[in-house]
Amino acid sequence: MKLRTEITIRPNPNKIDQHQKVFMIGSCFAEHIAQHLERIGIQTLSNPLGALYNPLSIENSLRRVVEHRKIERDELLCRGDMWFSLDSHGSFDSPDPQEVVESVNNSIAKGYEAFGKADWLVVTLGTARVYERGGNVVANCHKMPAAEFSHRLMTVEEAVEALESVVRMAEGKRVIFTLSPVRYLGSGLEGNVVSKAILRLAIERVVAAHDNADYFPAYEIFLDDLRDYRYYGDDMLHPSKAGVDYVWERFVEYCMTREVEADGELFARLADARNHRPLHPKSEEYANFCYTMFQKARTLAHKFPNNDIAASLVKFFANRG
Repeated sequence: MKLRTEITIRPNPNKIDQHQKVFMIGSCFAEHIAQHLERIGIQTLSNPLGALYNPLSIENSLRRVVEHRKIERDELLCRGDMWFSLDSHGSFDSPDPQEVVESVNNSIAKGYEAFGKADWLVVTLGTARVYERGGNVVANCHKMPAAEFSHRLMTVEEAVEALESVVRMAEGKRVIFTLSPVRYLGSGLEGNVVSKAILRLAIERVVAAHDNADYFPAYEIFLDDLRDYRYYGDDMLHPSKAGVDYVWERFVEYCMTREVEADGELFARLADARNHRPLHPKSEEYANFCYTMFQKARTLAHKFPNNDIAASLVKFFANRG
């Protein structure tokens, strides 16, 4: 007896491999997938300014990166002794405003370079609810008083317009949209359902209008295939590791080949070996182990000459062999 309704996913006719580069933007769920991509040797940059959730914040952040538009000192705000930008994550905050400017602008520059080289753009949407301050959409409220912000639900038309803009900025790249399975309960379960529906309708319209855009059903996998709280964390809102791993397996089926998987397994084994902390790092046994790993890494570097991950593995084991 089958106790699950497994979703049938139409494979993407275009495939991601270790020759290519991926740029990811959106919710924290995107960052989970980015970690998996990096582990199997696919060069990926995720959210240079931090996690984003609604289409307008994603559009604004991507535009800043694409235009290489730096932040200025007068754009910062101060709460207590911490300076920050409403367009960046709290990890950039600092008591020194110049440090905030430099770290955010360094990340923008890194994002600009990565986006220019990317073959794929993966966009993960989380909510259609936006927060505004002074009429401007913010990416992060930085725990400022709620009274300083207004919030509203985007319309389907607004969401479509923002995502259309994202696709235009990604001209010449393949675009994959996903919808985060994380439930945002600030407006209750009913509000979460309405928000997700707006995003799903907007994605459907945009994908139908653009040959270079497609949709991966991460949200539907959780909603129908993994209809069980075992696949959520202790907060019952965010996916558990088991849930993320299952979605990753389906993502591999969706846009990768068996050869990519095989190469990815070798990248992953080498990454594990690099992270291993030996008991006797100066022993001959460890030196022989590193030499074996060096040979495997060099094989990958020859196969993927423009892959920085392969090059870093070669360098690591060469210095220890």
